[in-house]
Amino acid sequence: MKPSIFRQALCASAAAFLTTVSNSLTPPTAHAQGGTPGLMEFRWDSDRDYRKLYYFQTSSIENDRSEWYLHLRAKDRKTSIMKLTVTVPDYFDSKLRPERMTLCRTSSGSMMSRTRCLEEVPATIEVNKTQTAIEVYPDTPVPVEGDYSLRIKLFNPQGKRMYQLNALIQAPGDVPMSGYVGSWLIDLD
Repeated sequence: MKPSIFRQALCASAAAFLTTVSNSLTPPTAHAQGGTPGLMEFRWDSDRDYRKLYYFQTSSIENDRSEWYLHLRAKDRKTSIMKLTVTVPDYFDSKLRPERMTLCRTSSGSMMSRTRCLEEVPATIEVNKTQTAIEVYPDTPVPVEGDYSLRIKLFNPQGKRMYQLNALIQAPGDVPMSGYVGSWLIDLD
């Protein structure tokens, strides 16, 4: 016996309804933006001395080739830069190579343009043996005006972790002491 046309239409509409309901119940997939997190950043131990610095990375996927731009905006600094030290956590398992790092004047990206180096600043870059500190010595002090970034080309570290890199700046003057500027809190997916 052949099912009626009414029964066939009822079954087809029920299947379509169930498909629509199941699609609306599944959560949408989240996509990484590859840059500084949004306006809300939660920290367990909120310290008033912590300052968030902005960054951009071309990929936030583990083991993927990426470029990291660690921004030092003009409004984040009060002095020119004679020496920049970036502290790296000891569990950061990606190889840091000085020849793949540059200090450059940057334009920050937006929805219509991407972050890029406008001009490279001549500098000597050193990484210590334990890979826990990057030291940048510009040939001439970097002026207060303008946004600058340390561009690092690397393969992202293994694992889905969060890394806090701290920036210390030594200003020109009589006292050779570095001061804390802020931290980049980088999250990998």
